[in-house]
Amino acid sequence: MEHPINILERYWNYTEFRLNQEAIINAIIEGEDTFVLLPTGGGKSLCFQIPGLAKDGICIVISPLISLMQDQVQALNNKGIKAMAITSGISYNQLDTLLDNCVYGNYKFLYLSPERLQQELVQDRIRLMNVNLIAVDEAHCISQWGSDFRPAYKNISLLRQIQPSVNVVALTASAKPEIVEDIINELDFIQPKVFKQSFVRPNLAYMVFHEDDKYYRLETILKKHKASSIIYVRNRKLTTEICAFLKSKNITSTHYHGGLSNIEKENNMAAWSQNQKQVMVATNAFGMGIDKPDVKTIIHFNLPESIESYFQEAGRAGRNGKKAFAVILKNNSDPVLVKNQFLSVLPTVDFVKQVYRKLCSYFQISYGEGEYQTFDFEFNAFCKTYNFSSVLCYNALLLLDRNSVITLSKQFKNKVTTQFIISSTALFNYLETHQDYSIIIKSILRMYGGIFDHITKIDLMKISKKASVTENKLIQTLLQLEKDEIISLNLAKTDAQITFIEPREDDKTINRIAQTIEQQNKLKQNQVNAILNYIENDSVCKSVQLLTYFGEKDIEPCGICSVCINSKKDTNRQDANTLKKDILELLEKGDLSSRDIISILKCKESDLKIVLKLLLEHNLITITPTNTYKLNHI
Repeated sequence: MEHPINILERYWNYTEFRLNQEAIINAIIEGEDTFVLLPTGGGKSLCFQIPGLAKDGICIVISPLISLMQDQVQALNNKGIKAMAITSGISYNQLDTLLDNCVYGNYKFLYLSPERLQQELVQDRIRLMNVNLIAVDEAHCISQWGSDFRPAYKNISLLRQIQPSVNVVALTASAKPEIVEDIINELDFIQPKVFKQSFVRPNLAYMVFHEDDKYYRLETILKKHKASSIIYVRNRKLTTEICAFLKSKNITSTHYHGGLSNIEKENNMAAWSQNQKQVMVATNAFGMGIDKPDVKTIIHFNLPESIESYFQEAGRAGRNGKKAFAVILKNNSDPVLVKNQFLSVLPTVDFVKQVYRKLCSYFQISYGEGEYQTFDFEFNAFCKTYNFSSVLCYNALLLLDRNSVITLSKQFKNKVTTQFIISSTALFNYLETHQDYSIIIKSILRMYGGIFDHITKIDLMKISKKASVTENKLIQTLLQLEKDEIISLNLAKTDAQITFIEPREDDKTINRIAQTIEQQNKLKQNQVNAILNYIENDSVCKSVQLLTYFGEKDIEPCGICSVCINSKKDTNRQDANTLKKDILELLEKGDLSSRDIISILKCKESDLKIVLKLLLEHNLITITPTNTYKLNHI
């Protein structure tokens, strides 16, 4: 068997393992059931990929995250390692062929969603495979107390019956003690090797700032720390708004959200990854699987929905070991907004039943049918058809997805059909006066042979690559060709795909998961309360608060978070009386904003806020309608 360090160097070009990785890998290679709790950026994937390569046979990886599966498979394939992911939208015949390739084709990794394990065909083929390891990624999903509980994860125990001699490794980046115990029990581990790495990040300063003007604080932070940064925001609209603001302040930025095309995502990601742009402004759709070591600052412009998601997103900063910052900007309206966004829109069991019935009707699924059928899904059109609140409906769909009734794949794409409606001779006469369309038209003709004879479904991405044009340019050309009566065109946009996991049984389907839905709603309430407590608690070290949440004990204050800095005795703190006198003298000359005062007096913002508050309480100054401070003449 090849030594793990040689595999690491050959495929990943590293000469040494990170903390705990080698011990984890050795335990797995020795056939031990293994539990791995590593924080974000700890290198979990290598912990199962290297044993999978070292041992003869194929490693089966269970993961709920389709995009992460696809990314890992692509990365392995780029290294010359045979790997495949079986996700939704694959026909029975395709599935049959792919599974045969895993049995006979020397593949090293098979990535599966937990829902796929319900299929008898998948189970039968796995019996024939020479399985060397079963890896359960995002293992917290197996626990009903976990933030992303997925009942389908409980089917993973089937693999232990199908391949009883194969050891299992469970991996997660966030799990409280009761969840760790639940994972070990659910996966039927006997005397497992347990590896828990402390979540302490001594180089990462957790900061919470109360800001009435968040945009101004963004500018000051990013100009002070001119290094790679991520700003997390609540919605897609904010990604473009903040990008425009940063551009106006000469700070380079790009944006990322689920509504961008794949090409836009790749281009924006590349610009940020290669440090052509300092800032990535993104929704929480961004970041999974990203391992950029030099991220200096993570800023949450809006409150995150839970401690779990915040810790994972914040953990993307400072992976190179250098000082980094994880900042939450809050104001008085944020608690109300986060409750409205995550609590007031929790769907009831009855509403989930209604959405499910309408979804089946929308796609004309007959009772008892629909299992593993996949449909392109235009979410907004669906909501409009049945007069559903978009937010409430989306959350209902997420519950159906999490509980393995459907799979909801968020992917924006254009579904296009076209046909040339003039003769080939007339087409080439047209090209003589429209040379700029030539490469696109010729690319389409070479890719789709019967396009003169019948309406043909075309792939915009493949055509744009072949013609070396952007997808937007291609669409504009097709629209012009339609206008010029050269082609017929049907350009439909979808923003998701729906796969039905179970046959349609209406209320019976939802009754089976009703208790789980209510439990998950309660869990969401607890998570929101936890993040609100975190941002309001200014007496306990921020790092201690986070680590205590995840069950760590006897933690020392970090000394670098916003709480620790404020609690330190600052020998340089400006005397309050002196500052008071200086402010009053300044205001004798005219009204000033707090920024103006800081700029002129070179004082600390925290000191200024204290003194201004005192001056206001003593009625020595007032605030004008334009938010400047004015001296009260008595």
